[in-house]
Amino acid sequence: MANANGKAATGVPDKVSEKANPEANEATEIAGNIIYHAKYSPHFSPLKFGPEQALYATAESLRDRLIQLWNETYLHFHKVDPKQTYYLSMEYLQGRALTNAIGNLDLNGPYADALRKLGYELEEIAEQEKDAALGNGGLGRLASCFLDSMATLNLPAWGYGLRYRHGLFKQLITKKGQEEVAEDWLEKFSPWEIVRHDVVFPVRFFGHVQINPDGSRKWVGGDVVQALAYDVPIPGFKTKNTISLRLWEAKARAEDLDLFQFNEGEYELAAQLHSRAQQICTVLYPGDATENGKLLRLKQQFFLCSASLQDIISRFNERSTGEGSRKWSEFPSKVAVQMNDTHPTLAIPELMRLLMDDNGLGWDEAWDVTSKTVAYTNHTVLPEALEKWSQSLMRKLLPRHMEIIEEIDKRFVQTIRSTRVDLEDKLSSLSILDHNPQKPVVRMANLCVVSSHTVNGVAQLHSDILKDELFADYVSIWPNKFQNKTNGITPRRWLRFCSPELSDIITKWLKTDKWITDLDLLTGLRQFADNEELQSEWASAKAANKQRLAQYIERVTGVSIDTNSLFDIQVKRIHEYKRQLMNILGVVYRFKKLKEMKPEERKKTTPRTVMIGGKAFATYTNAKRIVKLVNDVGDVVNSDPEVNEYLKVVFVPNYNVTVAEMLIPGSELSQHISTAGMEASGTSNMKFALNGCLIIGTLDGANVEIREEIGEENFFLFGATADQVPRLRKEREDGLFKPDPRFEEAKQFAKSGVFGTYDYGPLLDSLEGNTGYGRGDYFLVGYDFASYMDAQAKVDEAYKDRKRWLKMSIMSTAGSGKFSSDRTIGQYAKEIWNIEACPVP
Repeated sequence: MANANGKAATGVPDKVSEKANPEANEATEIAGNIIYHAKYSPHFSPLKFGPEQALYATAESLRDRLIQLWNETYLHFHKVDPKQTYYLSMEYLQGRALTNAIGNLDLNGPYADALRKLGYELEEIAEQEKDAALGNGGLGRLASCFLDSMATLNLPAWGYGLRYRHGLFKQLITKKGQEEVAEDWLEKFSPWEIVRHDVVFPVRFFGHVQINPDGSRKWVGGDVVQALAYDVPIPGFKTKNTISLRLWEAKARAEDLDLFQFNEGEYELAAQLHSRAQQICTVLYPGDATENGKLLRLKQQFFLCSASLQDIISRFNERSTGEGSRKWSEFPSKVAVQMNDTHPTLAIPELMRLLMDDNGLGWDEAWDVTSKTVAYTNHTVLPEALEKWSQSLMRKLLPRHMEIIEEIDKRFVQTIRSTRVDLEDKLSSLSILDHNPQKPVVRMANLCVVSSHTVNGVAQLHSDILKDELFADYVSIWPNKFQNKTNGITPRRWLRFCSPELSDIITKWLKTDKWITDLDLLTGLRQFADNEELQSEWASAKAANKQRLAQYIERVTGVSIDTNSLFDIQVKRIHEYKRQLMNILGVVYRFKKLKEMKPEERKKTTPRTVMIGGKAFATYTNAKRIVKLVNDVGDVVNSDPEVNEYLKVVFVPNYNVTVAEMLIPGSELSQHISTAGMEASGTSNMKFALNGCLIIGTLDGANVEIREEIGEENFFLFGATADQVPRLRKEREDGLFKPDPRFEEAKQFAKSGVFGTYDYGPLLDSLEGNTGYGRGDYFLVGYDFASYMDAQAKVDEAYKDRKRWLKMSIMSTAGSGKFSSDRTIGQYAKEIWNIEACPVP
């Protein structure tokens, strides 16, 4: 019996009959499968079928299809037995999965129609999904784009990561600035993951090394936790291939609960291993200011490496023939392991341990297998991000691995002494172990370079800096080990799905939608860049995206913004080298000048809405001060009746993938203004450029290549170049820096109290003085400020010429073909991993 709104007494619509149908392609069948899940895969009481219930039932109906494709893919891989890549990353920033999966399976229309039959719009249901909190910034989003491309290119590949229950943090903005609360994406459950109860591996910590009578060594004792696998299916675009992101959860076994202690009332003591296991996957990047924090981070890294490698080895051994085991020498011809940054470095000693201690290989054979299997992607030249772990901490947590690292280092040093006498005096910086008596450490980047068959940077400039500076001496030893692989982004999520209006216009003018998987075809837009009809359509698509963004901004911040103003956006992790401080000081100067103008002068200016977003790490004080300053400036500017028609300032809270999918299509100017030589690549710059947003930026990271591709006349360039930076820092130390008067004026105005009572002295002091900790303007905000303000003046002028601006916008999209992650992953596959496509027939 139905009630008044057409829902059955169970709360589920009764006008569609439920029927399990994983292969449903047509709206009525899909609706039937959704209702089947609402009834028979229930997670809520039966009288409800609200938007949240509809999301989970819809996701599970789609998951049926993904599981079917996933099974077919892995049966096919098992049959063909190709070489496979295993991508190890501490972070994946997946974003929402529903619309991405529907889009990649080409089921957008049928799913939208199916949900309408059930009384819902697809957009409303998609809004219910929380972003998977498995990453933080560019490193994690890159890994997710790579998975999308691996699947789309039909490559035999897996992603490995950790299943963080509470992510990094959810950012709240209060009167105090940024506050952090735990992410709640798994508060209920994720409908996408499939727990694999049969895929469980033991991971040991602490203990000691036992030497057996035959001289072999064995790691024993300590704590042993269990790594349980959860698989998240990753569908390719319009292909049957569906690969897997395997996430590890840490658990203790039932027998690890001491019932005797528990019944004696010693509850915490009785369950301490359960508690310690649970800590491992609680949050991403736990604070490491304390010894316990460092220990937990190192545990996380080893847990990822050990569980993943045991899984990889078990899959390799599964394929042993009836005539006996596979030869270990075949391992590198079947397995490629890619370490995404230094976090998974422990894969090197762990693979050596598993080969020697568990499988009986000698050192030379184990080293040969390991060094032909692992490759390393470097993502940073920042000293604090090149990980160094205390030797005593490593020895305590991983005693066997410390022995193996010492042996790798010893052999490397011996090799250099016997073959490269010229480098002997460089050994103190080239060796893996730094024996500084004050602070002996293991240098993880050095371990990666010495042990990997290939090392790559992530943009041409970055790779050149690695080869010419950071790793120059290693290059002289192994000139063929180093490569560049300029990063890329998936055009599916970052254009096709997040900006459907613009995508449809591109398809119309190119007369094909093949650009979605062959992004170089975008160059075909160049011939139409001056076409008035295209410009008009382009402007209306941009206007629709700006309108959507304005509604979002008002909803989350309460600030009403003018869609006719220039939308100027900087979104990324808050860090001094990314120079959000320069951006907001530029805004402070603009505000001051607007205040000084007569009303008729203001009317001649270019109205602008400046949006800044990103998370500051919880213990990074200056980054949190920058967040506070942006919010304080916004409060004053936005409530000033003389100025707020011409300038608004908005801090966009809790920046994540879903927020980016709203901001990027609606943006017209994007700021990528890091100190030259400090940003390895950047990938948000590629997303903005692809969406026809113009960039104001330095010659840093991938900005260099973006400017080359789209044309320098379509890029607002300013600032010192990477090769000038060391000289400029030296001149600053020597007291030779002469600040631009605009820079001094902006700083003084920021300190004047006009933006509230908060003491910005300590933040602004980082720009003062010539030398010393936290002083001396290390990131050259003062030096670059003058050319930054000049470039901003050029932006204002260009925006007034609508025809010119639209042409520049079209040319930006037209030149973005190189920055597809399909191109990047194709290069990794061919030039580093030596794997080939393995499409499901």
